[in-house]
Amino acid sequence: MLADKDRIFTNVYGFQPWNIGAAEARGDWDATNKLMEIGQDAIIDRVKASGLRGRGGAGFPTGVKWGFMPKEPKPDRPNFLVINADESEPGSCKDREIIRHDPHKLIEGALIAGFAMRARAAYIYIRGEYIREAEVLFAAIAEAYDRGYLGKNACGSGYDFDVFAHRGAGAYICGEETAMLESLEGKKGQPRLKPPFPAGAGLYGCPTTVNNVESIAVVPTILRRGPEWFSSFGRENNKGTKLFQISGHVEKPCVVEEAMSISFRELIETHCGGIRGGWDNLLAVIPGGSSVPLVPAAQIIDCPMDFDGLKELGSGLGTAAIIVMDKSTDIVRAISRLSYFYKHESCGQCTPCREGTGWMWRVMERMRTGDADIAEIDTLYEVTKQVEGHTICALGDAAAWPIQGLIRHFRPEMERRIVARRGGDVSPMQEAAE
Repeated sequence: MLADKDRIFTNVYGFQPWNIGAAEARGDWDATNKLMEIGQDAIIDRVKASGLRGRGGAGFPTGVKWGFMPKEPKPDRPNFLVINADESEPGSCKDREIIRHDPHKLIEGALIAGFAMRARAAYIYIRGEYIREAEVLFAAIAEAYDRGYLGKNACGSGYDFDVFAHRGAGAYICGEETAMLESLEGKKGQPRLKPPFPAGAGLYGCPTTVNNVESIAVVPTILRRGPEWFSSFGRENNKGTKLFQISGHVEKPCVVEEAMSISFRELIETHCGGIRGGWDNLLAVIPGGSSVPLVPAAQIIDCPMDFDGLKELGSGLGTAAIIVMDKSTDIVRAISRLSYFYKHESCGQCTPCREGTGWMWRVMERMRTGDADIAEIDTLYEVTKQVEGHTICALGDAAAWPIQGLIRHFRPEMERRIVARRGGDVSPMQEAAE
């Protein structure tokens, strides 16, 4: 269990004010210019040494990503930092808590990260539905400008840096980094083909790095306390602390900061009061937001909650949005509902996703009611494999993986519904096969 002294987000529950005075009392903006004096490359090296991996889902090493940016930007092509605060993944709500209760950690992190990458400015792209959170963010940025922490000679460092907040319009696809850049430019939010990657040609055709809110907000604390401190938590290649968001059938749903690699059992027992109805009532868990495959109870109970531990189970840590489902859950209906979400949010640019997400949802609805043939389960799985990996962005994968997890772990339940619907008779397709 993570000790209180090791928590980065000390106001995640909003017990204290979010404003700049309270933030300074918590240690934010403390001699920020001294942190910047160590040098741009030294900051990147320390972030690399900390083992910080992106907290937005992909888990790419943050310091390595920063190192892709040009060291000497051209005057007509400045570097930019874009911070992904779209957070549209079902189950995920950690960035929301940072923005509404600890926004100055994010803003200070944006300055330090932007400085390290030689960026001219940072753009924070915040989810359109986050009305009050956006109000707090705009006000916090204004406070930082009034204090001289942003703008010309930011924090007395001799470096000029601006931060802009931009509200999205409610599109899940704009959480994908290149779709976000398109939206920031005032275009339709659809993913771009890669290459070129954003570090080569991103926002307005300039070198750009896109990072998650949590990835940026932890940077000032890492520099103040040292990369060795941050890397002391978690297993190898899974370092640091992490905000976990636990929802569903637990006694006390919550957002909590914990050490990486904590076991699922300890996380739930310590912070959520256990599973509703006891551990024997646990059915399955979606461990990283709706786009990762579910994991059955028996497999996840003692699993370390980190990138590698969940990858070994055929799932992923994602944003660490843990959706707990007990045995009262209609598991087929739950996955069908997620299928509808991805069908609704597909931008329609890629044919496999545009056509496949709708087809998969319609078949899932028939699976839900049992109005299908058992042989169609294999057909459904084959279609998910044709969608997965065949689209410009990962939305096709996100639509396919929940269904693959359902078939892999709960195929008997899908078959039971079909047989029950037919009164115990075999289907016409089975009869033909026999």
